[in-house]
Amino acid sequence: MHRFPVAALLIALAVLVAAPTLAQDRPPNILFIAVDDLNDWVGHLAGHPQASTPNIDRLARRGVSFTRAYAPAPLCNPSRVSLLSGVLPSNSGVYGNRERFREKLPDAVTLMQHLKAHGYSTRGGGKIFHGTRAGDPDSWDEYYTPARPRGARHIGERQEHVPESAWAPWGPLDMDDSEMFDVKIVDWTIGELNKAHEKPFFLACGFTKPHLPWYVPRKYFDMHPLEEVELPATLDNDRDDLPAFGKKLAAEVYAVSDSRNFSRHGEDHAMVLKHDQWHRAVQSYLATISFVDAHVGRLLDALDASEHTDNTIVVLWGDHGWHLGQKRHWRKHALWEVTTRTTLIISSPAATRRGATSPRPVSLVDLYPTLVELAGVPARNGLDGQSLVPLLEDPESAWPRPVLTTYGYGNHSVRSERWRYIEYHDGGQELYDHDADPNEWTNLASVPEYAPVVDELAGFLPTTNVE
Repeated sequence: MHRFPVAALLIALAVLVAAPTLAQDRPPNILFIAVDDLNDWVGHLAGHPQASTPNIDRLARRGVSFTRAYAPAPLCNPSRVSLLSGVLPSNSGVYGNRERFREKLPDAVTLMQHLKAHGYSTRGGGKIFHGTRAGDPDSWDEYYTPARPRGARHIGERQEHVPESAWAPWGPLDMDDSEMFDVKIVDWTIGELNKAHEKPFFLACGFTKPHLPWYVPRKYFDMHPLEEVELPATLDNDRDDLPAFGKKLAAEVYAVSDSRNFSRHGEDHAMVLKHDQWHRAVQSYLATISFVDAHVGRLLDALDASEHTDNTIVVLWGDHGWHLGQKRHWRKHALWEVTTRTTLIISSPAATRRGATSPRPVSLVDLYPTLVELAGVPARNGLDGQSLVPLLEDPESAWPRPVLTTYGYGNHSVRSERWRYIEYHDGGQELYDHDADPNEWTNLASVPEYAPVVDELAGFLPTTNVE
């Protein structure tokens, strides 16, 4: 019988324990999934009882979902610039969709640039910045934009009784998923996941849906039969207690450094009612979300089948919320709960919690410092967000930071766990108690007993606003 020396056995065991695996030997990869105009209408957040998102919910079971996640701005460009630069709109001056990021922030170091500087490769496709091109070439090693035929636009089936002048940019498509722009982006991303990578990668997949128009293949509409569609909770006189500027936002689109007014066809809600489109619109939004969810599922399946599955952080986020008739308002372009709340999920191999939800109010601007910490690269000074890693480890831990959301110059919302306070550039105010009024139907700002709450929340407003 051969005896193995005890000392040698201990050394061998120590070597086995210390031997680095691929996951231990290099920083984690990051799969960064952006979903355009996604509010909280996903299954696990129960924003709508008929939302069907089994794949987004599957991702939520792998990590932490934030039930009070809010956008820095209720508009694509300023929200995305804030997330990717780590700078809030009031500090950048990026308030609308036409401001150019590098003109306002010439010296900013984006999340992707910071990761590149510390050994990451950065690749992306679809809508990450505002638009479906790179947005900031210095941020990317590679950016994929599939070619589209000149003037190509998918137009869904339009009901015969709806005139061309009506606002009804939704309907089913009789075409295959493979012809959709978002699917081409997902196909490319899956190709990247199937590759071996010499460096840790930041891989961004940007969906353009459920942004309008809500045209997706018919099978997703069939998942949500029109006759069964439930409308969101609304109150007919919900605008009555709004200040003047709040009423303006509800009734039309406030032009933020942009001469366009999307409601030139007439007030959105009036047009929806006039042409009997409310149920059809809700069906179309639900269908478009289900389309996105199906292809999020393809991404997760591809990741699971790849060599990167055990060493990849997955982040899924929407850039802001979306109204479908609440306050008789449509689209985004406002500072209420429905417009500012979105979906945010972080699944990290290093996080200690799985299938958890955090009720703490967090902002998309917090993603930059969060991913920097999870990646193990040096932190950046001067960011407006705060790392969410403590909430990934303990979703119920203390988090005394309310969220600031800005729409245009001098218009702000402050959201704590219980309260939402809105202050407009003309002094108009709104205050909502979410413990008693989750639909924000009763404005308490002028009620004397709530003056201390107003004063406290107003203390979180920015002291300066960049022109």
